[in-house]
Amino acid sequence: MAEQIPIEQPISTSTPVAAKRPIALQEPVFVRFTLTFIALAFLALFLVLPLATIFITAFEKGWDTYVASITHPDALSAIKLTLLVTAIVVPLNAIFGLLAAWYITKFSFRGKNILITLIDLPFAISPVIAGLVFILLFGAQGLFGEWLFTNDIKIVFALPGIVLATIFVTLPFVARELIPLMQAQGTTEEEASISLGASGFKTFILVTLPNIKWGLLYGLILCNARAIGEFGAVSVVSGHIRGMTNTMPLHIEILYNEYQFSAAFAVASLMSILAIITIIIKNVIEWKSKHV
Repeated sequence: MAEQIPIEQPISTSTPVAAKRPIALQEPVFVRFTLTFIALAFLALFLVLPLATIFITAFEKGWDTYVASITHPDALSAIKLTLLVTAIVVPLNAIFGLLAAWYITKFSFRGKNILITLIDLPFAISPVIAGLVFILLFGAQGLFGEWLFTNDIKIVFALPGIVLATIFVTLPFVARELIPLMQAQGTTEEEASISLGASGFKTFILVTLPNIKWGLLYGLILCNARAIGEFGAVSVVSGHIRGMTNTMPLHIEILYNEYQFSAAFAVASLMSILAIITIIIKNVIEWKSKHV
């Protein structure tokens, strides 16, 4: 009886490699190519093309017209007011976001979920509604309107109203960036620091703050971008006074409604440049946070 020779199974080199590949990469080439094409086409149509249109229209009448548009007194006033409001709002939101995140993540208390919900409230409320709320509170016919008029204090249709409206819509950005981060880090390091004799303030400066610095910067960048581009709430409380209460988005709207397209897109190009710089800084911070 002949001895049965076992049949050697061919060694497959592709199976282990395929098993290690992500599921998405195991899809047919046609599917991957189609999905990539759809994504790139969508980005080109809804992101790259509008962005390119802004700069093309801004420069269509030449460099001199572009410079004249962004150096017009009304444009300069809008740029200065936007930067001033941002300079006030971002530090205030940074302080609030740090305190709120510290209190929510490091302490146990009743009503914590209610506080988190209140912080998220600006995400759910239309900015226009937020602006109307400040009109109802501080306007001439508002709840505090008579007292403000008697004491010669002006909030709506002035800088304080614009600052309040911008604070409202940008309130959650820093806090919502820090709360999940600090919850994930826990309280072990802070408890160890305090058990070794450090004060609460020293623990915050030397232990907590270094651990959240990249998340804090990321939240500040998002808050800064939203403060520069805020339109709805500011539009309601500003009064659209040329050279006084118009921020950059409001100034662009006025120029566009007056058919001054080149001037409108010239100012819009400045905002686009600020947005691009913000995205670059955001990506650098994300890269740094992953490699530190």
